[in-house]
Amino acid sequence: MDKHYLNYLDELESEAIYALREVAAQFTNPVIMFSGGKDSILLTYLAEKAFYPAKVPFPLLHVDTGHNFPETIQFRDDLIKSLGAKLIVGSVQDSIDEGRVQEEKGKFATRNSLQITTLLDAIENNKIDCAIGGGRRDEEKARAKERFFSHRDDFGQWDPKNQRAELWNIFNGKHFEGEHFRAFPISNWTEMDVWNYIARENISIPSLYFAHDRDVIRRNDSWIPDSEYLIKNESEAVVRKKIRFRTLGDITITGGIESEADTLEKIVEEVSAMRSTERGNRSDDKRSETAMEDRKKQGYF
Repeated sequence: MDKHYLNYLDELESEAIYALREVAAQFTNPVIMFSGGKDSILLTYLAEKAFYPAKVPFPLLHVDTGHNFPETIQFRDDLIKSLGAKLIVGSVQDSIDEGRVQEEKGKFATRNSLQITTLLDAIENNKIDCAIGGGRRDEEKARAKERFFSHRDDFGQWDPKNQRAELWNIFNGKHFEGEHFRAFPISNWTEMDVWNYIARENISIPSLYFAHDRDVIRRNDSWIPDSEYLIKNESEAVVRKKIRFRTLGDITITGGIESEADTLEKIVEEVSAMRSTERGNRSDDKRSETAMEDRKKQGYF
């Protein structure tokens, strides 16, 4: 990696740390949204840097769908223990049991949209005024509309036409009672930036990101992991493939790619040649042209 790019990563790091410190300065009860994916791991690592030698001043909030990769949950618990941080868990299964949401039925059923209610309940119940996330503008066209400080109304909803200007990195976190903000410190990072930084800093990530053998089925042009939650047709044969995942979500909707990239260096090389977005294998984003934006307007992260 050349010196110019190292300087560029340093600039991205500095920008993210500035945003994290602004959150700490402007909000009373912020949290880090933690999914166990590479972006939320990166965000947590940057928060460690931002406030060192003190501990990370934010609890971690995980919206648990109940359909997670076991590897993700194990990684989350190990990280929480090493950080000595507080973990807040919002359970989609509890939302279902309480009648707050209704589970989808059928082959393509997912708990993805059900997370909205669980997340908004967790924000309200814990009096959270800012939820910090690892969303990046290059991921999806709806996320490209977000600001660093993204306002949510008292219903937890997002209006892309009613976002505040951010001139000269001046962030305005003022809000009325019941409203909150989402903050996106790594907005300007790309997938390539994330992997180069993870490789440079040697940040630990779940084994799911590395190529490994796994039982999968072919669906929607992706390799979907076989699991107890997956509803299969008779025509969908389970096969063993060496795959890795570019992005992590529910085990039922996260598609893998065939790959030989089993080291960080190989992942960087592979990503550099990619011509499709990392969310291209997420079946929840394929439901409609505006699937992500529709969910975000309702309160999705």
